[in-house]
Amino acid sequence: MPFSLTRYLPILDWGRSYNRITLAKDLIAAVIVTIMLIPQSLAYALLAGLPPEAGLYASIAPILLYAVFGTSKALAVGPVAVVSLMTAAALGNIVEQGTMGYAAAALSLAALSGLILLAMGIFRLGFVANFLSHPVISGFITASGLIIAASQIKHILGVDAQGHTLVALVASLIEHLPETNGKTAIIGITATVVLLGIRNGLKPALIGLGLGKTLADIATKAGPVFVVVLTTLAVWLFGLHDQGVRIVGDVPQSLPPLTMPALAPDLLRQLLLPAFLISIIGFVESISVAQTLAAKKRQRIDPDQELIGLGAANIGASLTGGFPVTGGFSRSVVNFDAGAETPAAGAFTAIGLAIAAVALTPLIYFLPQATLAATIIVAVLSLVDFSILRRSWAYSKADFSAVLATILVTLGIGVEAGVSAGVGLSILLHLYKSSRPHIAEVGLVPGTEHFRNILRHKVKTDPSVLALRVDESLFFANARFLEDRIQTRVAGDAKIKHVILQCTAINEIDLSALESLEAINTRLREMGVLLHLSEVKGPVMDRLQRSRFLDHLSGQVFLTQFEAAQTASSLS
Repeated sequence: MPFSLTRYLPILDWGRSYNRITLAKDLIAAVIVTIMLIPQSLAYALLAGLPPEAGLYASIAPILLYAVFGTSKALAVGPVAVVSLMTAAALGNIVEQGTMGYAAAALSLAALSGLILLAMGIFRLGFVANFLSHPVISGFITASGLIIAASQIKHILGVDAQGHTLVALVASLIEHLPETNGKTAIIGITATVVLLGIRNGLKPALIGLGLGKTLADIATKAGPVFVVVLTTLAVWLFGLHDQGVRIVGDVPQSLPPLTMPALAPDLLRQLLLPAFLISIIGFVESISVAQTLAAKKRQRIDPDQELIGLGAANIGASLTGGFPVTGGFSRSVVNFDAGAETPAAGAFTAIGLAIAAVALTPLIYFLPQATLAATIIVAVLSLVDFSILRRSWAYSKADFSAVLATILVTLGIGVEAGVSAGVGLSILLHLYKSSRPHIAEVGLVPGTEHFRNILRHKVKTDPSVLALRVDESLFFANARFLEDRIQTRVAGDAKIKHVILQCTAINEIDLSALESLEAINTRLREMGVLLHLSEVKGPVMDRLQRSRFLDHLSGQVFLTQFEAAQTASSLS
């Protein structure tokens, strides 16, 4: 089989070694994940502003396609909280929720996201995601978690609050608070408390009672299903739906339908930026989870092929009544812990969800929306991590500023603005730091041939020699900073006769930086000072030799900093 084919179809690789033992492990993992995904998929569809069945549909075809094209053995693809919120925010500004146009726009958003991811994978553009720094991502996810939790309080209370920012949501909730439905609130609050108890304390409690670890784990994962069953029975038995408790209602009893995204040019233009942001955020979340789980088994993840896998999954969602999807943290961890050995576990999960879509949907007619809201709130609480503010403040004030700004923009303006601010701040911080490279004045460590920062070590220096170590490549953004640093230092000390640039950390010098070096050389010569270079790396020297800079260099190029300093001192 040609290597190029297995490169784009990883299933041809792991599928050859598939056996009955692997099959058994994958089936067990699929059963556990399916149990967890049924209420979760319904809940995330609610969060995205779509009918509950859309959550099931978005969890079937995408998983099957990822199993064919993806490289992670444990990643579980489907609706996730942050992407669902971004979907609701993007569509809410364009079409009215609850309409056919809204559902069609969700399909278009998934299709655009899929095409963007697919193109990035084919052209190996996975590095684009690196423009979002980890602290900024953490800040955005924390803020999104708060917005998601706040957006579900209306379902917990049974009121009609609106808004896509925390400020708008809180104001709307306060305004509609007198309309709270008491029975809905009891169901919602009770479900939230029970789910939190299950999440945080059920497993240790069951193990303490003598239940085996595996059974305790399965019971914990199935806990949300029990809450769904109990609250659904309560609504049915006591007729609470006739007393104002909002329920899921009729859910089509069918497999995912074949659908066609809306292709109106104006709609696609409005969805293009949200689709790009959803693609980037979804990819970052997915690849982080996939690489973390793969590292535990010393497996390899191909980021570019992951883009193709996620792209295919989103295109599949757009053609089968879904909405944008990505690899989810909680479901992937459950899949991994349950013993999934190959992506086939995901395919079996899709089959389980398909059976649920066909056979079990009548059973959720009386499922209260408050229970689904409680499921979302408990799921996203793990996303909220304010410790990133404390850690970034202690480590880097610049990173702290970026994290805080991302959180505030996301909470105050919205998720799209928050992502855009995060990307912009990450790039600006990188450019700012790069434009001000660390430049150390160095001296000789006594008894050695090593040179170190004069501010950090006891070193020997020669008043006539200024030795500078530039700790970054030189390019257009920072070349002028080096010019100014040398000019200021030499102009203030008439004893200096030699300047040595130690180029140990310089991996590249672009044309703008070369022109700056030429300007530095000319100015120093006019001041009676010689410019020397030391420890220039081979590729950098190759490029310098293709220019005329070395022909006009007032000093010399030395193999070592020690040789350069000794020669300069002897010439003074």
